Amino acid sequence: MLGFAILLGFNFLGYVLQMSLHLPLPGNVIGLILFTAALFTRLIKLAWVEEAASLLTRHMMLFFIPFTVGVLAFIPIIGANWLAICGGTVGATVAVLVVTGWVSSKLGQESAKYGE
Repeated sequence: MLGFAILLGFNFLGYVLQMSLHLPLPGNVIGLILFTAALFTRLIKLAWVEEAASLLTRHMMLFFIPFTVGVLAFIPIIGANWLAICGGTVGATVAVLVVTGWVSSKLGQESAKYGE
């Protein structure tokens, strides 16, 4: 229970900071950043949260069920815009592949230049 309390505490702290400071990040992301910082600074020991985090990640698929059901409500809109959705997905994927390949080739040239 300690692990769940710590995880929920950081989640709640992230939401409080987001609401009070009007930050442009979602509260759960802020909480995750704070939790990661607490792990790195050793304020929180991994052993305290490891069992709870493992349980949550083992059953992660259950967290996507509400999202999937919510998407079903938008099937008429998705059906009307399927071409734009597919085009955007394919275009973004191609753009990421091209940029990743270009950066990898540049880094490969740099490492070859220094004999690494």
